[in-house]
Amino acid sequence: MVETSVINPIDKEALRNEFQNAQPFPFFCIDNFLDDEFANQVLGAFPSYVRARQVGKEFKGVNEKGKVQVTDSNLFAEPVQRLNQALASPEFLDLLSYVTGMPNLLADDQLVGGGIHQTGPRGHLDVHVDFNYIKERDLHRRLNILIYFNKGWERGWGGNIELWDREVKNCAHSFSPIFNRCVVFETNEISFHGVSAVRCPEGVSRKSFAAYYYTKEAPAHWTGKSHDTIFRARPEEKWKGRVLMPLERATKLATRAVSKIGKMVGVRNGDGRPPGV
Repeated sequence: MVETSVINPIDKEALRNEFQNAQPFPFFCIDNFLDDEFANQVLGAFPSYVRARQVGKEFKGVNEKGKVQVTDSNLFAEPVQRLNQALASPEFLDLLSYVTGMPNLLADDQLVGGGIHQTGPRGHLDVHVDFNYIKERDLHRRLNILIYFNKGWERGWGGNIELWDREVKNCAHSFSPIFNRCVVFETNEISFHGVSAVRCPEGVSRKSFAAYYYTKEAPAHWTGKSHDTIFRARPEEKWKGRVLMPLERATKLATRAVSKIGKMVGVRNGDGRPPGV
């Protein structure tokens, strides 16, 4: 058994068996993950959705909308700081390494893409695989951990974390984001996952805390090619998959190209200012 001050005891042998035999890719789900009193402290320390929008990053795209993330740990209240520290502790990293068979796991002190997540009414996150590499730090992304802090969450409100097969034809597992539930899964080239449409009432938000783990060593499936998040349309989302998603990708590529040209012209100007300013 493994125990930290805020994480409930975990049977690492049972969890290792569950993770390594899971389909369609390795994962596990634990309810009552944190000490109940501490979990309530974390929930009480979450910023309001309005406040999170003020200090965090809000997504408004075709594939990810109504979601806000606060990744700067300096903005976390003390209970959330403690949670972040527990998930990055040597003891928990050792547990994850044993369960997953991934040695030398590293926590991300910058919480790229992680931290406090909140999604408001009518928000959604489409099916995707995550970015696989941080070039600047030579880190290979290996695991996602998601902990949910939603008391009284009703089934009709959606917001389920969904795990899909590699063809994104069938949803293999769907977990409601209920209070103190934890889901961990491997980040690889077939770990397609998403969040079903959030239909909670106004004044309510879907709350979670996310962290990601890395290794310096490349995983066995590494092809040598890094990529950003790759989205896929669900089977019923034909219009989105054929029209909206390609249009958004084209728009992003055009924006990046314009930005790159602007920087090149700025360098040629030699004064560090945008042209014409």
